[in-house]
Amino acid sequence: MADPLQANVAKILEAEGAGAFDVRIASTGQTVHVAPGVSVVEAVAAIGIDIPVSCGEGICGTCLTGVLEGVPDHQDFVLSPEEQEKGDRFTPCCSRAKTPLLVLDL
Repeated sequence: MADPLQANVAKILEAEGAGAFDVRIASTGQTVHVAPGVSVVEAVAAIGIDIPVSCGEGICGTCLTGVLEGVPDHQDFVLSPEEQEKGDRFTPCCSRAKTPLLVLDL
């Protein structure tokens, strides 16, 4: 029998945008798939793109990155609600995407 707690956690993560999406690097045109449970930082590192990270939890702002297209799903504590609403920056250490593709200013 399935664990109801795990099932609830899975539903919460899915609702919070933990699903898969793609990220395109504007400077190179490379596109990388970001799987559930993998951060954008980890996904782009796999194709040789290094994003500086300090905390990895969305509280320091070290990894703050520009977004040129798409809608970020902010999971950070750095940006104010007004800054999050603009959608032009996000923290790739912990934030996800609400759209199938994010184009990053990298």
